[in-house]
Amino acid sequence: MFTVSKNAQALYLTVVAKDRLPVFQSDAIKQITCAAMDEARKSCGFLLFAYVIMPDHLHVITDSPRVPSEVLRFIKGTIGHRVIGYLKEKNYESSLAKLRHGEQQRNYRYSLWEHDSNVFQIHSEGMLMQKVNYIHLNPVRAGLVEQMKDYRWSSAQSWLRCSLEDEPLSVDYDQIAWRTT
Repeated sequence: MFTVSKNAQALYLTVVAKDRLPVFQSDAIKQITCAAMDEARKSCGFLLFAYVIMPDHLHVITDSPRVPSEVLRFIKGTIGHRVIGYLKEKNYESSLAKLRHGEQQRNYRYSLWEHDSNVFQIHSEGMLMQKVNYIHLNPVRAGLVEQMKDYRWSSAQSWLRCSLEDEPLSVDYDQIAWRTT
């Protein structure tokens, strides 16, 4: 069980697609992203408390079993590798061209992500719930759905206890040890 505190922070991560491209528009890419997030969770050993996949970015709340940069590296690396692999497999050359690097010395040709990512440490249950509500309302604010429970690509349904039968990504909110007041 995980207790949010100053000694055991949760992480609120925001990662943005390169040039704010709407990479995550199709359901196929969103499904790949969910599977990759689950793979990253297992490989890195973090708990996933909440998430949302928006057309050009995603928000994630995890525990912090490792330093934040390592959790971020697992998430961005796994999702980036899987999504770019899918684009190559499907010969989506115009999409790949938009993700191509300029004249840089790199071991790879494409990058899914902006280099700057936002990592915020969460020290309290109140702050955790503020961030959970923020990410779940993100699709509503963007005009993608009218109610947060209607957006398939977030953990809102799970938090509202109305999970879909084919939930794209399970979350570990049941692993949070809530303090009683």
